[in-house]
Amino acid sequence: MKPVRTSTVAKLLNSKDGPAVKKTPARIASIRDAIPLTNDDSLIVPDQAFVVALAKQMLVLIDNIREYDTQISNLFTSMEDASIFISLPGTGTCLAPRLLAALGEDKSRFNSAQEIQNYAGLSPVTERSDQKNWVHWRWQCSKFIRQSFIEWAAKSVGQSYWAGLYYAQQKAKGNSHQSAVRALAYK
Repeated sequence: MKPVRTSTVAKLLNSKDGPAVKKTPARIASIRDAIPLTNDDSLIVPDQAFVVALAKQMLVLIDNIREYDTQISNLFTSMEDASIFISLPGTGTCLAPRLLAALGEDKSRFNSAQEIQNYAGLSPVTERSDQKNWVHWRWQCSKFIRQSFIEWAAKSVGQSYWAGLYYAQQKAKGNSHQSAVRALAYK
């Protein structure tokens, strides 16, 4: 195999923009100056073939994921409540279908916000025994649904004035990022 051109590596490293772009020249120099672990072709050639095989599998997987995304998008946009979920701050094309799938289309399924919070595993559970009292999060729930709400809460911080204020209040109380986002998801 012939070596990769520096311009190709630079194009890959700069493809996503962001603060890492400034480090591209140093990263390329680091790659150029690296000392190979081995020069033994009996190790290198099979490993190169393995990496190529994995890359080909990834390309097939990426095509399948795109197909799934198209099907999800088509199904989501055909649903009656899609406009409600897409209008929620921070949901976007990924989280809106997840939240709609989590709650379903049957509006009579939940009688209160508390029922949704319990179902999603967002409401804390308080346990008492004699003089001891402790709070933990709900273990009996769908972890995917809970994670969907937590991810939505994190995304809404930059999209919703109210969510941003609530998150800032939680951080001011000394809560960690994850704790503040979980509290916001509960709200």
